[in-house]
Amino acid sequence: MVNIGLTKVDDALAAKHPGLGNYAACQSHAFMKGTGTFILGAGSLFALQKALQRKLPYPLQWNLLISIVASSVGSYAVTRWETQKCSDLWILLETGKVPDRSPPQVSKPDEPKGPGKTKYGDVMD
Repeated sequence: MVNIGLTKVDDALAAKHPGLGNYAACQSHAFMKGTGTFILGAGSLFALQKALQRKLPYPLQWNLLISIVASSVGSYAVTRWETQKCSDLWILLETGKVPDRSPPQVSKPDEPKGPGKTKYGDVMD
């Protein structure tokens, strides 16, 4: 049995996917980075709002709400970004190819020169 975090993975599965440990470490790092972003973001936003409290007074409950919601959004974005990088790492380890995340190229149709015809056979000027 191979340990990945708190879960034990069967040796056959670990042998079939040699990059499993690297992927698990990457995911753990991504989640910890998201948690750190939430804690630091909430604390710094709360402190910033407390400093601005003199200019724009509002209740403490709104101060906490704004800090928590904004840091949650930031934490989600960081965790999503890092998890996407871990998914790319997993694909690279499994297939040996770097995944292409660029949008597909859309070709523009050529415009006909001169008078055109509609699908009904009418000539257009």
